[in-house]
Amino acid sequence: MSPRHEGAPRRLPPLLVLVRASAGLLVAGCLAGTLRSGPAEPSVALAFGLLVLLGELTRWRGPRLRQAAPLGAAGALAYALLGEYAGRPTHHGVAQVVAVVSAASVLGSVPHIACGRSPTLDHLARRVLTAAFAALCFQPLYDRGLLDTLAGPAYALLLLTLTALTALCDAVLAAALARARTGWPFGPQLRDELRALAGIGPAVCATGAVMALAVAVAGMWALPVLCLPLLLAQLSFRRYAAVRATYRQTIASLARATEIAGYTPAGHARRVAALSRAVGRDLGLRETELTVLEYAALMHDIGQLSLVDPVPAGATAGLPQAEQQRIALLGGAVVRRTGVDPRVATVVERQADPYAEQPVAARIVRAVNAYEERTREAGPCGAPAALEELRLGTAGDYAPDVVEALARVLARSV
Repeated sequence: MSPRHEGAPRRLPPLLVLVRASAGLLVAGCLAGTLRSGPAEPSVALAFGLLVLLGELTRWRGPRLRQAAPLGAAGALAYALLGEYAGRPTHHGVAQVVAVVSAASVLGSVPHIACGRSPTLDHLARRVLTAAFAALCFQPLYDRGLLDTLAGPAYALLLLTLTALTALCDAVLAAALARARTGWPFGPQLRDELRALAGIGPAVCATGAVMALAVAVAGMWALPVLCLPLLLAQLSFRRYAAVRATYRQTIASLARATEIAGYTPAGHARRVAALSRAVGRDLGLRETELTVLEYAALMHDIGQLSLVDPVPAGATAGLPQAEQQRIALLGGAVVRRTGVDPRVATVVERQADPYAEQPVAARIVRAVNAYEERTREAGPCGAPAALEELRLGTAGDYAPDVVEALARVLARSV
């Protein structure tokens, strides 16, 4: 990076600016309109606002878990699709839905900000825009009486369909925002978002629709009864997130064994894992494949613990092919004894094979490890030369598509 760019603020991608600005303008207009005309059914608005607020207060920042506040999302959906309250028609409309959801979401974010867990503006923008989408699909039709002919199962099916469409739009928006933030391909991002919907997504959609139906008949008493199961599910997902975090920390601790024993430099496994994950995402790997890749990259040098004489600086990329394969097989045997996913052990075992015979994850680990070793020896100024050396080795040592993906990742980080 040239000196004139050092310390300069990083420009936001145009899509992020557009989404945040659109959400901000929408919130400002809806709040102004609601305050000017006065809220319709204030008690109903307060009840749903408190529900969204509770969802935001109890949200978490789990490792790669898509829906951080399922209770808040379900409450926002339910208010957007609410037509009646205890048998009486409501008149809150789209503007009030956006105003209530946005105000509750912002208030619920204050404690997280105070604790240093500042939520991204993208999370709030998505919450506002998806609530507005659901309300726009339902409220105008209800206000004009176009849904009066629907009753029973047909009405419930309509609400479920609208919740599913809203979840789909939210997935598309989340993938587009991730694409703008990271530069990774849109297709794999969208695929991961859609796969994540199979988790807690159906529960959020079903709870939102059932809340709207139950409040229409039973009034506000239905809210605490129906939100309790989703709140318990949210607590279960919090525990699941903690287990995943502990599992990863255990693997990272095992990977540090080679550093503590003096076989590899400090931070080598962590750097290879981070860069390998970035390359894998650029190549379009799924989230589960990225996790296997990350764990294998963290443990790729563990076979060196079997060596009597350590390799200087842990640089195995310059060893003879047969020695590299022996170390890799020993490492795979160690990984299998730890109880880690067998796919991780397979990647560790195959990292020294000819690239035409390797799985994609092993190709990535091998190329990234070689790049990290070469740049560590030559310093930051040697990065272009190291990349060029890898390109020259694509005839037999390194997969060309992996090397080019590595080049793209490095170019984005400049």
